[in-house]
Amino acid sequence: MGLPPHFLDWFHAQGWTPYAHQTALLDAAPGSTALLIAPTGGGKTLAGFLPSLVDLHIRPRPGLHTLYISPLKALAADVQRNLLRPVTGMGLDIRCETRSGDTPSAQRARQKSRPPQLLLTTPESLALLLLAPEAPALLAGLRRIVLDELHALAASKRGDLLALNLARLRALQPAAAVTALTATIAEPDDLACWLCPLSPGSVLRINAGDDPALRAAPPEITLFRPAGSVPWASHTGAYAVPGLLELIAAHRTTLIFVNTRAQAELLHHALAAAADGAYPIALHHGSLARDERLRTEAAMAAGAYRAIVATSSLDLGIDWGAVDLVVQIGAPKNIARLVQRIGRANHTLSRPSRAVLVPTHRMEMIEAAAALEAAAAGALDNRFHRAGALDVLAQHLVSACCGAPATPDALYAEVRTAGPYAALARRDFDRVLDFAATGGYALRRYEQFRKLEADAGGRLVPASPRVIRQQRLNIGTIVGDPLIQVKLGGRRRLGEIEERFLQGLRPGQTFLFAGRVLRLVRIQNEEAVVAAGSGTPEIPSYQGGRMALSPALARRVRAWIADPARWPALPAEAREWLEWQRQRAVLPGPEELLAESFPRAERQVFTAYPFAGRNAHQTLGLVLTRRMESAGLQPLGFVANDYAIAVWSLRPVEDAAAAAALLDPSVLETELEAWMADTSVLKRSFRECAIVAGMIDRRQPGRERRSRQVTFSSDMIYDVLRQYEPDHVLLQATRQEAARGLADADRLREVLEAARGRLRFIRLSRVSPLSIPLMLEVGREGVGGSATSALLEEEAARLLAEAG
Repeated sequence: MGLPPHFLDWFHAQGWTPYAHQTALLDAAPGSTALLIAPTGGGKTLAGFLPSLVDLHIRPRPGLHTLYISPLKALAADVQRNLLRPVTGMGLDIRCETRSGDTPSAQRARQKSRPPQLLLTTPESLALLLLAPEAPALLAGLRRIVLDELHALAASKRGDLLALNLARLRALQPAAAVTALTATIAEPDDLACWLCPLSPGSVLRINAGDDPALRAAPPEITLFRPAGSVPWASHTGAYAVPGLLELIAAHRTTLIFVNTRAQAELLHHALAAAADGAYPIALHHGSLARDERLRTEAAMAAGAYRAIVATSSLDLGIDWGAVDLVVQIGAPKNIARLVQRIGRANHTLSRPSRAVLVPTHRMEMIEAAAALEAAAAGALDNRFHRAGALDVLAQHLVSACCGAPATPDALYAEVRTAGPYAALARRDFDRVLDFAATGGYALRRYEQFRKLEADAGGRLVPASPRVIRQQRLNIGTIVGDPLIQVKLGGRRRLGEIEERFLQGLRPGQTFLFAGRVLRLVRIQNEEAVVAAGSGTPEIPSYQGGRMALSPALARRVRAWIADPARWPALPAEAREWLEWQRQRAVLPGPEELLAESFPRAERQVFTAYPFAGRNAHQTLGLVLTRRMESAGLQPLGFVANDYAIAVWSLRPVEDAAAAAALLDPSVLETELEAWMADTSVLKRSFRECAIVAGMIDRRQPGRERRSRQVTFSSDMIYDVLRQYEPDHVLLQATRQEAARGLADADRLREVLEAARGRLRFIRLSRVSPLSIPLMLEVGREGVGGSATSALLEEEAARLLAEAG
């Protein structure tokens, strides 16, 4: 097709020359599927839209032409702002709008009757759109589908939902072209299979990294070196506040990333208090109200803030040219996430991105150094291959039949064109469909579980109008505790907090939210009315906030620990710590699993260092305590972090043979099944799967069910199914979810299998230096205020003295 002269003139007026990958998409065959891989700042979003803009310029017409799907509402809003530049600059008669949960209902209704040519949305809003009876007419003129930042979605339940809805879009409009945009990834073949599982070779792959014009300046990443010491065990980064203010003062705009919403609130509060008005500092995370987020984003785009503290809500694609420094608080846990976040600074290819990594504790010094090394080497750790979740499939099948009647054969054929479900056996599909339609054998007699029925032609249709209504209210895969709106003075909406946290507060108590200290006035009508507060506030907790240490980064951390030749690049405190471990105990080799046994405080401690992530180590702790009990070691408890686990008991693990027996992976699967059946882990996983699958409606018209109600309902159904239908498909989905989610048993199994025959055991007479961070976790509660920090430092001093 090529760029028309009008477009070339606009490019030249901006001082730009179109990149090869941007024009390559213009030349792609109509209706083709393309995967564009481009570095941050390489113009991939504009490349994704150029064919749409050119087509609408040459053949202007009303109606929906292009659907753009983004992982984040903030990214969709930013893309809309950026698209207005070429649209208005070239005088194109094109409407571009966003559609998400933040979009007013009147605007959503108008978009169905008079849609814009370009509609920017999210996977959840796309699912809702396809549920509407107007969907076939609305999509009749659809020519292009753009999937942005696909690497951030593909390996998740949200990605499963997107893949299923992409299959639905293709069934409705098979001639529509699909373009997936992604940052640099390790395995492009995985995403090609995700896009076109039945013919991945047909995917047009455009790697912008091959273009010499896109050779970006290498990022400048440094490790934060504080004036004082780094804590032994912490996660807030509060010790770094003075140094962070110096960085803010030295740069135009600083974007500070943290890993959890609670951490964002804490750090923003500390920075704002320390700055004392000298620098305007903003806060951004997904629990804030839409108006609060939009105000922050608009002010940030205008350069009104010197710094912004954010979570992953601003990870992807946001283009704020004023940002000249990114700070990552805490190790990023994932190499690809670090590279993505670094790219927010100096969002162009001509200038290097500048970033500072701020470890929150001693072990993170090593993890940060390993992540820095990986980023400099261009290493990546994206993993996209996974089987689609069965609870998501159940939700989608009901949605598909609510949108349009369909036969089981047609549904199965369509579902298998979705990458995560390409290998789904017909027997498993039929079991999921039977569950989605009737609830399954044990529940089919109950009316509330009957969602689909066959019409005279054998097509499945909703059993009642209630099914469609409830499906609209409960669609999506993001599951957390029920949320309560927080309103300042009963009027200004600040955002949402999980019900469980607010139920633990009394009127008059204060908590930290939306960058303010708030006082709870009352909770009424599913709303928390608050006023300005003061004093030391409580910190809201959020479900699912922790990020797992990736396997690739874990391997690099182990390599750093095992190789003293690398230690000179570490801060002095980390070097000294590792040297103490080498002198007083042993260091694990890069492929070894280190286990230690030593006495402490009239107890015996057994430590292991698998570096498999907190969830896997929590699971290992429960397995170890069961095995130690069987061996007569009388375990009392355990504590775990991302790197290691410690179990304390009355009797010691005496030798390598005993340690090897405790860490033997051969019967792990059987033990995990028994353990999960006896604990709340499966019930919690079942509750989440039941909500996603639509077995339990979390939201009712005009209200959201209380967490106690949801828990009671799901636990009761779980017990019924375990007793009367133990092979129920939702129990199967639950076990799969627990194994790769809450328990991360698959990761644990891989690590223990890899370490088989490579166990390094040592029996010590005192605590080891490497175990000190774990020992400081024992009995720890709270959010890490100054008193807690002081107590931790005192305990660390005692442990160091014990270690010698």
